[in-house]
Amino acid sequence: MEKLRLAEQGKGHAQEQFVVLGESHKAGPFGTVKGLRTNPPVIPDESVNPRLTKILGEVAIYKELIVALANSNVKEMLQLWFTNIKRVGIPNYLVVALDDNIEEFCKSNDVPVYRRDPDQGVDVVGKSGGNHAVSGLKFRILREFLQLGYSVLLSDVDIVYLQNPFDYLYRDSDVESMSDGHNNKTAYGYNDVFDEPSMGWARYAHTMRIWVYNSGFFYIRPTLPSIELLDRVATRLSNDPKSWDQAVFNEELFFPSHPGYDGLHAAKRTMDMYLFMNSKVLFKTVRKDAKLKKLKPVIVHVNYHPDKFARMKAIVEFYANGKQDALDHFPDGSD
Repeated sequence: MEKLRLAEQGKGHAQEQFVVLGESHKAGPFGTVKGLRTNPPVIPDESVNPRLTKILGEVAIYKELIVALANSNVKEMLQLWFTNIKRVGIPNYLVVALDDNIEEFCKSNDVPVYRRDPDQGVDVVGKSGGNHAVSGLKFRILREFLQLGYSVLLSDVDIVYLQNPFDYLYRDSDVESMSDGHNNKTAYGYNDVFDEPSMGWARYAHTMRIWVYNSGFFYIRPTLPSIELLDRVATRLSNDPKSWDQAVFNEELFFPSHPGYDGLHAAKRTMDMYLFMNSKVLFKTVRKDAKLKKLKPVIVHVNYHPDKFARMKAIVEFYANGKQDALDHFPDGSD
């Protein structure tokens, strides 16, 4: 009951928000009316982190940059990651080093790097955590970037860059993310019919389904809904350390408001699944199709396979060096 009472109180807050944000308009002719999709950016607050402000001023282009978190556990993949970013000619990227080794490694390879001020809650996980633990840190760390007014293309390091992703973004939503889907239906959504024969005439119930967004590659604009998303995910991850950041990320993006719960009002866009390609799409479909093999993705994310480094190197051989059989010996999935 307490949750319901608080939800009812929230109605007044919604009306207040409308007064602040809403300007009354007349509706235009049929078929011409469109709702607001692109939320305004926040006013930058450089006092949040003057040191990071200086770094971003030197690295970012049009207040945008790629950001990756890395510790020594992913050093080999990180090198392949930034080598291909350099090869493509992308200047606006930054590695958030989570330990001394990675900070020095980046500096020695002329890679833009940022080391956060000491923070025990972050440092313990950052220095020794595995993929999932480190992945969860990004929602806390990215907040400062957005508060400073920068749009971030968050990137895991198991990604091969083949073109400049900033040439392919729409920038019309709070969050623009690659999909874990493997075809048009799963990537972009579909009407899935649930069958319950015991209901007789009403046996068929329609449901909406979509494969999850991948929290290892998404573009996020510096808006209030974006920052609220980061706060929500970070809070849930800190309260339940066993939860998976990608599951929480999607639940917060997609679950609607209902009694006892205020949903996030963030605009979202799914990236083109053939330009921002996951490794299931590549290894199960694209490499076996003569026409699709000719397409050059912007990035390939080796998210579906544990032998990440070997597949990343093969992807470089295939797309960058033209070795046509480089992908052939890998199985569709994994053992």
